[in-house]
Amino acid sequence: MYTSTDEKGILNNFATEPKLYHADYPTPEEQKRYIAYGVASALLVALRIFTAVAIS
Repeated sequence: MYTSTDEKGILNNFATEPKLYHADYPTPEEQKRYIAYGVASALLVALRIFTAVAIS
């Protein structure tokens, strides 16, 4: 952590910045997996809503 002091003696702390990097575009396999996760999540939410409506 970097600390500086001004002319009045007040401390000012600065956080250490992490190294930046560029994200890579997802591969076709990762894209297919993301689609599968999305479909599974949508089905799970729909099932929960259907169950809640059926019970009430």
